[in-house]
Amino acid sequence: MEVANGLFGLFAIIPILIYLGLVVFSIYFIVKVIKFMNAKTRLDEQRNEKLDELIRVMGNDK
Repeated sequence: MEVANGLFGLFAIIPILIYLGLVVFSIYFIVKVIKFMNAKTRLDEQRNEKLDELIRVMGNDK
């Protein structure tokens, strides 16, 4: 009877562990996406500044 109670307890905790794993993965994914978007925004701003400078230089040559 003790073995059956132990197995039942093990099966009862598995859904909790799966849920906890999904929550941890979701938080990790959200943090990675936010870091990626911040880096992308910074790189886009740098590219736009370089394009503006190139347009100014090209416009001054004419």
